[in-house]
Amino acid sequence: MSFIHWRNKSEGRPGEMSPLFALRSEVDRLFDSYLREPLSSLDLSLWRSGKWSPAVDVAENDKELTVRAELPGIDPKDLDVSVSGNQLVLRGEKKDTSEIEEKGFHQCETRYGSFHRTIPLPEGVDTENIDAQYAHGVLTLRLAKTAPTAAKRVEVKVK
Repeated sequence: MSFIHWRNKSEGRPGEMSPLFALRSEVDRLFDSYLREPLSSLDLSLWRSGKWSPAVDVAENDKELTVRAELPGIDPKDLDVSVSGNQLVLRGEKKDTSEIEEKGFHQCETRYGSFHRTIPLPEGVDTENIDAQYAHGVLTLRLAKTAPTAAKRVEVKVK
């Protein structure tokens, strides 16, 4: 069995390497850095900055639009629900501190962060009467649909 010598396209040019060799070097470097510091490649800046975004489910049927937002640990007084044009805007802030003090042990954790979610509303939703309920960390909003207006014929006058 003989091995085929693949000639490097950049042979003879000092300081250059083939694209495949460069790719292999970069992949090796990534694996080496991951093995040295496994979490360094993750972008944890959103966690550190206190910004987060709650999970939101939107469901629609013939009668209403239902929006559910998971907001555990948020005081309902820190929630702001508004309608701007054809968009539903949810804003709030989470402030939670827990402290445990035992013999020879003291632990204090603070979790905080604000959020802002904008949900586009379809045509035909009554934005004047929104039923908003908050229970067990879930905000549920119900927006009734308005009856579609029938087509109206407009008479054109000739002058």
